[in-house]
Amino acid sequence: MTAHFFGDTTVLLGRSLRHITRSVDTIITTAITPIAMMLMFVYVFGGAIQTGSDSYVNYMLPGILLITVASGIAYTAFRLFMDMKNGIFERFQSMPIARSSVLWAHVLTSLIANLISLFVVVLVALLMGFRTSAGVMAWLSVAGVLVLFTLALTWIAIIPGLTAKTMEGASAFSYPLIFLPFLSSAFVPTATMPGPVRAFAENQPVTSIVNTIRDLFAEQPVGTDIWIALAWCAGILVVAYIFANLSYRRRIS
Repeated sequence: MTAHFFGDTTVLLGRSLRHITRSVDTIITTAITPIAMMLMFVYVFGGAIQTGSDSYVNYMLPGILLITVASGIAYTAFRLFMDMKNGIFERFQSMPIARSSVLWAHVLTSLIANLISLFVVVLVALLMGFRTSAGVMAWLSVAGVLVLFTLALTWIAIIPGLTAKTMEGASAFSYPLIFLPFLSSAFVPTATMPGPVRAFAENQPVTSIVNTIRDLFAEQPVGTDIWIALAWCAGILVVAYIFANLSYRRRIS
């Protein structure tokens, strides 16, 4: 059964990746929005924002990376919605394949596409002056946090991909996720925010994730932030996974 699942997932993953390679503009589009934000914040607003950091691009890059993922998962919901609309799922149901492999193929495609977009954004940040003394283990830790964050958001994207009535509705869910980093420590220190906004910013998942990635890049002690970040990501992942699978079972039943 396990071999059956892995084999089916691999075949369906190849199918999804072929779709990605035939529309490279989706990856480019995913990367363009956060890169445009990065350029605007660094070269337009960066001089007026006091963060206590020598380099504003170093300060805000973690938040841009999370926005990149939030932008990318919209395409996951879109691709899944189009498969549902075009009757691909009905064809799969008539074939002797593992049912869960259909969703996992989309999830892994999202992970690969988002990692490519993140790589592009980091390259642009390096051209803009981003510098880090982080070693291999710190980079691997950053990658691990981003992978877990991407998986959590991707499983959230699966739900509207399965339940949306329109193409626009399938991807519109990502807008609040893209906006969430603006109410965190991603672009300005939370200490500069008004009381109620600061309370929200300091107790939402993006702040702990951003602080963790920022400290890892700076090779500073991450403290409890990393455990809070991992707990948020793992919790969101588990809840989203459960609801996504419930939605999938209702849809194919």
